[in-house]
Amino acid sequence: MTLWFGAESDGRRIGYARVSTRDQKMRMQLDALKTAQCDRIFTDHGISGARSSRPGLDRLLGYMKPGDTVIVYKLDRLGRSVLHLSDLLVRFHAEGIHFCSLSEGINTATPGGKLVYHVFSAFAEFQRDIIVENTIEGMRAAKRRGRHVGRPRSLRPADVKAAHRDIRQSGARPKDIAKQLGVSPLTLSRAIKRLGLDEAA
Repeated sequence: MTLWFGAESDGRRIGYARVSTRDQKMRMQLDALKTAQCDRIFTDHGISGARSSRPGLDRLLGYMKPGDTVIVYKLDRLGRSVLHLSDLLVRFHAEGIHFCSLSEGINTATPGGKLVYHVFSAFAEFQRDIIVENTIEGMRAAKRRGRHVGRPRSLRPADVKAAHRDIRQSGARPKDIAKQLGVSPLTLSRAIKRLGLDEAA
């Protein structure tokens, strides 16, 4: 099947649109996705990008299968943050999903577009490292000033960072990752929050 933007794909075209407030309209996004001949469109209306869960996006992630192409009007309609967007694109790549952003002209079904996955994968790892390093340095600075920073932690920062990456990029369930690490899901959740990864998730 040749997509209207010139790439070959044997799978379905799945659109996603989001607006942050009830007052915003998503007509422009929907018109563009229909022009792209999407077979199905998932939406989130009145849901901020900062929300940890978006029903429409969650349904899309459960619906897509290898060979499909996820299409958005603009990159910022998909990810809650640059790190979240990067993690989603890495997940798409791992699951054999193509991605297209109409406004930015990104299309990973083309030879040149495949580079996008590698760039976002590298950026996700870099961004996660920076967040963790900054948080740890803040904790060390607080300790040097004599502030109490809590009891010793049961998870190493490297474990927490890897857990966060697996959850976001592989769709792993937090409780399964927590079990592998020998801690409770609550402990893992608190560790992710303590290192500042939840705010960029």
